[in-house]
Amino acid sequence: MPAALAAEFKLLDTLWRDEPERWVLPNGLTVILRPRPGEPATSVQAWVKTGSIHEGANLGAGLSHFLEHMLFKGTGRRAGRDISREVHAHGGYINAYTSFDRTVYYINLPSEHAPVALDILGDAVFGSTLPAEEVDREKQVILREIDMGLDDPDHQLWQALFEAAYREHPYRQPIIGHRDVFAATSRQDLLDYYQSRYVPNNLILVVAGGYDPAVVRSAIKQAFGAAPRRRLAPVFIPEEPPATTPRVLHLESDVEIVRAGLAWQIPGTTHPDAPALSVLALILGHGDSSILWNNLRERARLVHEIDAVSWMQRDHGLFYLTLVCDPKRRDRALAAVARELRAAATRGFTMAQVRKAMRQLVVAEINGHKTVEGQASRLGAAELGEGDCTFTRSYYQRLRQVTPAAVRRALQRHVLGACGATVTLNPHKDNAAAPVPSKVTGTRIAPLTETLANGSRLVMQPDARLPNLHLRLLCLGGAVFEASGQRGAASLLATLLTRDTTRRSAAQVAATIESAGGSFYPVTGNNTLGLAIEVLPVDVELALELLGDAMHRPKFTQASLDVERDAQIAAIAQDDDDVLTIGRKRLRREFFGDHPLAHDTQGLTADLRALKRGDLAHLLRRLLVGPNVVLSVAGDFTPTKLAPKLRRLLRSLPAAPDFTVPEPKVKLPARATDCVEQQPREQAVVLQGYRGPGVKSADFHIAEVADELFSGMSSRLFERVREEKGLAYYVRAARVIGLQTGMFYFYAGTAPGQETAVLLEIEAEITRMAKGRITRRELADCQTRLIAARRMSLQTNGARAMHAALNTLYGLPLDDLTTYEAAVRAVTVKRLAAFARDYLDRQACTQVVVRP
Repeated sequence: MPAALAAEFKLLDTLWRDEPERWVLPNGLTVILRPRPGEPATSVQAWVKTGSIHEGANLGAGLSHFLEHMLFKGTGRRAGRDISREVHAHGGYINAYTSFDRTVYYINLPSEHAPVALDILGDAVFGSTLPAEEVDREKQVILREIDMGLDDPDHQLWQALFEAAYREHPYRQPIIGHRDVFAATSRQDLLDYYQSRYVPNNLILVVAGGYDPAVVRSAIKQAFGAAPRRRLAPVFIPEEPPATTPRVLHLESDVEIVRAGLAWQIPGTTHPDAPALSVLALILGHGDSSILWNNLRERARLVHEIDAVSWMQRDHGLFYLTLVCDPKRRDRALAAVARELRAAATRGFTMAQVRKAMRQLVVAEINGHKTVEGQASRLGAAELGEGDCTFTRSYYQRLRQVTPAAVRRALQRHVLGACGATVTLNPHKDNAAAPVPSKVTGTRIAPLTETLANGSRLVMQPDARLPNLHLRLLCLGGAVFEASGQRGAASLLATLLTRDTTRRSAAQVAATIESAGGSFYPVTGNNTLGLAIEVLPVDVELALELLGDAMHRPKFTQASLDVERDAQIAAIAQDDDDVLTIGRKRLRREFFGDHPLAHDTQGLTADLRALKRGDLAHLLRRLLVGPNVVLSVAGDFTPTKLAPKLRRLLRSLPAAPDFTVPEPKVKLPARATDCVEQQPREQAVVLQGYRGPGVKSADFHIAEVADELFSGMSSRLFERVREEKGLAYYVRAARVIGLQTGMFYFYAGTAPGQETAVLLEIEAEITRMAKGRITRRELADCQTRLIAARRMSLQTNGARAMHAALNTLYGLPLDDLTTYEAAVRAVTVKRLAAFARDYLDRQACTQVVVRP
């Protein structure tokens, strides 16, 4: 193994330096402790060794998932609402998830409150009462969740792929259950399953963080030690016979683009070939530089997305590929995948490819330990899956031995030498003949718009093809509206609007929307601020109520302000761990100077600390006025029924006829200078910032094309700097976009000592554009990518609602897909040359180099 790679693997030794403490209570419960002295947070996780494959006679009913929903609904000691209230009162976060072979409940909270988490989890795991009224209520929630999954094309593909890959093994059953089977389950079914599987001898408890070990050991015995060991009947899980013939299934659905999956059965994590299969997946289809992405997307233009995954449990797994492509390219794309796999098996793999994959695996393992939640999760997964909480260490020791020849053998033996399953999800062959609900025409209705007397605007895009509804309330906001000394106020304000109101606490708001299976979240950007809420159509009244409360009845409690401000400050601090982010922030400060865009939406720590509730209330009053508000709705609704309710919501906004948008008068760049910043890092980062057009500028679309031309794996800049000369790990262009102006910038990560060479290559590419030497093929390919990306970006109701809201706020064409395509197609080599000469002038450039 090369020294550099050996050093990277040695980094993992620090993760495993301290052995986790593993012991078993007299009742059979396994305990794993990973104390981290000085860590402010602790994660307490209860891993129940039961999932959808363990449901026996109820296989396919989704009882494991149902029980996950019910466990926190009440115990003999606590009402359901008291559980979340107690966790939140101690600054914690509670959640759970279900998979094929596990159900995991966890609480993350400040380390000093670890005993509280243990008490709550012990009470819930062994003492839940499964109240009948909550069973009925939650059953309806899950039925909605099942319906949403049935309407989700990605979910459809995933389920169909597993059903095709497995004929006997219960992996073929959906974790959430089949709708009819789940609907027929009773509270008694749930109770019987709970009592038979939730026993201490079927449980793993993991605690990782900065707790006091002695205090935690005592709390564990008190919270979990009293539950008696109980009978645990074995669950029969049939062996999956090897596939003897290829399985191919082409499905049709109400989709506009093809999704495809190809899967092969593979052995589990304990098999000698497991590490090589992990490496193979990364080489073939992980990231923009992978074989399949490069050859099928960047070169052949056959797919929009392609990925490869080696999914392994202890004894079994799947190696699968997924791709997205246009319908007319489906068969060519599938044939190309087969060719690429055969070609890879023929030519084999290089040590450089294996090293790259190993580095990715090492980084992934390190990243998984960034939080105490991640540390606990890795210990729990290893103990549950392998019966050894330190299995990850031995797995990486095996991984170090993987060679190119081993990867090639894994491909030949387990993929090309096996019969796989292929599933595609396609548009109906005749969309006009496809069954369509009577209330819609089968195509999207053009956006319906109106302006109310107070200046507020309403945009409606009805589309009943998916039972989903998205509401996006947006206003011009962001940095230009923040007073000096209050950088970050807009982002904090948006977050707090989703928290406490005069009618609900933050916890109640969260519980309300989550009980409906919906989402409610803030929206912030350089120029905007708003709220987004997404629900099923039947919950539109709930959505309007929550949105109305956030708009008109926010309650900026000191507790929520403190929590969210600390979180935003923590995010700023986390940025300081990333050398590229450090460089970007320095570039913005130097380039924009006194302009508000000198700082990103998170703002400045000192400013955030000084913010008071009154400051946020004042900013809200300034922004939430009729002329500055757009309410954009997309999804399954009837305009004549919903519009009156939306109008009532908007009419309560003040008219504010004197509302204006600030336009900072700052000459850009504020400082045309070259800066060097030293950081204790191994790599160097170079950035160059130039004046760029704003979103309302006539040159905006030229900047779009220029950005794409300089970026991506297929750009001339990337090929020359990364592929030909090996000067940088990454190199591309990006933008900070304001309303009238902005910054067009380049960045690259390189090795110390190579900064000047990378900067010269960037400047050479700018010169090439300025002299009109961009080829017509380069331009045409770029335009095609941009147009395809725009189309694909507007597939969801949320994306369409946001797009319409932004365009309305900015005074741009409402449904501008056609005009966008025309504008992009109208960009010529000559116009690009003029853009480069006008904007990308080295004499008016801010340059930042961050080096060790």
